[in-house]
Amino acid sequence: MPGEPLTIVGGGLAAGSAVRTLRRQAYDGDVVVIAAEPHHPYERPPLTKEYLRGESDRTALFTPVLDWYRENEADVHVGVSAVAIEPDAHQITLADGRSVTYSKLLLATGSSPRPLSVTGADLRGVLLLRSIRDAELLAASLTDAHRDGAGRLVVIGDGWIGMEVAASARSLGLDVTVVGRGDVPLARVLGTRVGGFYRDLHEGHGVRVRSRARVTGIVGADGRVTGVELAGGEVLPADVVVAGVGALPNVGLAVAAGLRTAPSGLGGGVAVDGTLATSHPDVYAAGDIASIPSPRWGRPVRVEHWATALRTGPHAAKAMLGSGADFARLPYFYSDQFDTSMEYTGFVAPDGGDHEVVFSGDVDAGAFAAFWVRGGRVDAGLSLNLPEATSAIEAIVTTSDAPDDLVDFAGRRGSAATP
Repeated sequence: MPGEPLTIVGGGLAAGSAVRTLRRQAYDGDVVVIAAEPHHPYERPPLTKEYLRGESDRTALFTPVLDWYRENEADVHVGVSAVAIEPDAHQITLADGRSVTYSKLLLATGSSPRPLSVTGADLRGVLLLRSIRDAELLAASLTDAHRDGAGRLVVIGDGWIGMEVAASARSLGLDVTVVGRGDVPLARVLGTRVGGFYRDLHEGHGVRVRSRARVTGIVGADGRVTGVELAGGEVLPADVVVAGVGALPNVGLAVAAGLRTAPSGLGGGVAVDGTLATSHPDVYAAGDIASIPSPRWGRPVRVEHWATALRTGPHAAKAMLGSGADFARLPYFYSDQFDTSMEYTGFVAPDGGDHEVVFSGDVDAGAFAAFWVRGGRVDAGLSLNLPEATSAIEAIVTTSDAPDDLVDFAGRRGSAATP
């Protein structure tokens, strides 16, 4: 509807980067942001790392800062949820009963932590981590446990959130145990050898890693958690429990509005075309919820990470202004744990089959690259403590053909022997 604002539903980086792009593209019309949390859009990666450890304050989370929205006349509604959208009527209904009419809409609703489905999950001290409030509650709980109790944290889940929280908590002096279902942490994405490196990294810092373990319940006293029960009856003592057992894309608005979604077997999320438009031409999706077609892999790809939000928010904003360009960036994510920094470029589906993993550099010393190769094609590459290698890995994955000298890659890029 001409004359109505460009509207964004979401309070994360995808929303914030989209607003900034609209103004950088010299769009001077009305912009409205609807954020369910009581904050203007912010970045989430520090919540498991420096913000959780108290090494940075809230200002480090907000890019751009609140004053930028005021100075650029973006109307940000915080603490209010969008409960329904009517794409043909170009209208959004808010939880407080108000209606907002838009010309084009960007859905950047992110994802939510998957809840624990065991008895005792509602005990005090059993926490999830997604928002600023979650991080502040967890930080306070860890401080109290360290000061007043035994300082015992049990992390349920050995994926990225769980392992980053474990590293931060251990750095704060907590007694940390990680419980995972796989043979090694992060095996679903990184495989056995790299996952084994992360197990050894954590155990070397005093974290206990319990692999191939199944949680059957949370036990407590006086309404507060005291332990985590495993199959077989063993109880791990705990003052605080963090559940990091995955996330679910927030697609409820899209589903209720009749927008097309991707099959769960292909990652779920809101189906978009190359421009990030949904099945309704005036509604776009970005960030965690966007299931983006990939000619490179011949299937849609949905990746929940900072880089996806950072890149798809601006792309969707340009599409709302008329750009017909297809989104072509490779999936990328990173993780910082203890003194180890990892960057991963590319995509390997969980059911992607039998990739050969080619290593270059010194895995034991923690300075190496790894490449996931199948049929002579490199589908993904990882650098660990080799930050100068990231752009070269991206170039290899982009061209896809595996060079003959992958094993020598780290030496050519500057391995552990070269700072």
